[in-house]
Amino acid sequence: MEKEKPVEKVRYSDEELQEFKELILEKLAKAKEEYEVLKGTVDLSASNDTEDTSPTFKVLEEGASSLTKEEVSQLASRQYKFIQNLEAALIRIENKTYGICRETGKLIPKERLRIVPHTTLSVEAKNKQ
Repeated sequence: MEKEKPVEKVRYSDEELQEFKELILEKLAKAKEEYEVLKGTVDLSASNDTEDTSPTFKVLEEGASSLTKEEVSQLASRQYKFIQNLEAALIRIENKTYGICRETGKLIPKERLRIVPHTTLSVEAKNKQ
């Protein structure tokens, strides 16, 4: 008798997808909050009223108040892109294509998805780039 090979999993179960969805929604809420603070800081630095002397950077580290408007804008832009990537990941969850490497077609390990929940590449595919 021939032994059957275990079937390689081609997608995550609905329960697993729900777990990732919750993780992403949590990260998304935090990212949007930070984005609003960054955006507000850029807007504030454009005005010259008394508010621009108040500490508006609770989200960022100590030295943040010395960041230039350009640096804050870059951080805000990067944060916006992160938000878009997280939102795209939510769409992949709805489509049940979340966690599938777009290069290899294999499942991306859960450990990687927990660290980088918006990734579309396995480490193997990322290293080839």
